[in-house]
Amino acid sequence: MAAIGWVLQDEDRAERYLDLTGLDPDSLRAGLSDPQVLGSALDFLANYEPDLIRAAEALAVTPEELVAARKDLSA
Repeated sequence: MAAIGWVLQDEDRAERYLDLTGLDPDSLRAGLSDPQVLGSALDFLANYEPDLIRAAEALAVTPEELVAARKDLSA
């Protein structure tokens, strides 16, 4: 959930995330406990390395840990 919070901190990045995922603010809020919605934020980060690296730094984890968290949600 911290990854989604980081994504949404920047208005341009949040807009890009919503555009790419097809989510709107209401469906995002409703899906915060849904592994697919949580995974979409991790996929979003994994697909743009600069954001992945900045998010990892801000969340005090490694980029690899963020990618692994996505795999854990899929299991």
